[in-house]
Amino acid sequence: MKYFNSRTILSITIIALIILLCEIKVDAQKAEFGLRFMPTFSNFDVKTSSGGTVSGEANLGMGFGALLGFNFSDHVGIQGEVIYSSASQKYKDVDVERKVQLRYVNIPLLLSLNTNKSKAVNLNIVAGPQIGINVGSSLKVSGGDITTNSNGVLSIRKGDIGFAYGAGLDFGLNPSRTLRLGLGYRGVIGMFDISDNSNNITTDRFYILDRSHIKSHAAYIGLSFLF
Repeated sequence: MKYFNSRTILSITIIALIILLCEIKVDAQKAEFGLRFMPTFSNFDVKTSSGGTVSGEANLGMGFGALLGFNFSDHVGIQGEVIYSSASQKYKDVDVERKVQLRYVNIPLLLSLNTNKSKAVNLNIVAGPQIGINVGSSLKVSGGDITTNSNGVLSIRKGDIGFAYGAGLDFGLNPSRTLRLGLGYRGVIGMFDISDNSNNITTDRFYILDRSHIKSHAAYIGLSFLF
C-alpha cells in the first residue's frame, strides 16, 4: 500500500504540473540561472547482523547545485536543477560501529509558485518529482573483530525517484532586482527501495540496506540571476 501511494503521488504531481503549464497565460518571460550550497541531513533504515532494522545517527552531508528556471509570470514558474549531495548514516551493531555514505546526483523538476518574483522580497514554494543517480557509496567500520566487520554487504541501486518540496525567500540585491539572494528549505521523500539485493551472498553475510527509502532535509543559500 505504501508503494502504491508513493507512485500515485508522483503520477498526480506530474499530471498536475503538465496541466498547469498548459493553462498558464504567458505574460512574462524571464529565465533564471543560479548556484546553491545545500547542507543536508538524510536518514534511511539499516540492517544489523541479527536481522533487525534500525534508524542510525544521521550526519550532515554537503550539497552543491545549479538551477535553470523559466518564469511564466511573476507568480508561476518551472525550474530544473542538478544537485550533487551526500547522505550518511552511522549506527552501532553490538561492538561494531558502521558508517554508510551514499553520493547522488539529483535532478528535480519543480513547479514554482511565487508571491511576486519581481518584488524586492519574494516568497516561493516548490514541488515536483526528482530523479536520483547514485555516483558512489562506501562503508566504514570500526571496533569488534575483523570477521564481524567484514560480514556486512553494501549494495545500492543505480537510480532513485523521489518527491521534492520546499519553500524559500529570495531578495533583490540590485536596483533592477535581477540579482537575487535565495534562502530556504528543501525536503525529499524517496519513493523506491534503494537497496539492490539481487546478488548471491554467503550465509554468514548480510545486506546493510534492505527495503530502505531515503528521506532528506536541507537548507540552502544561493545566488540567482534573472535575464
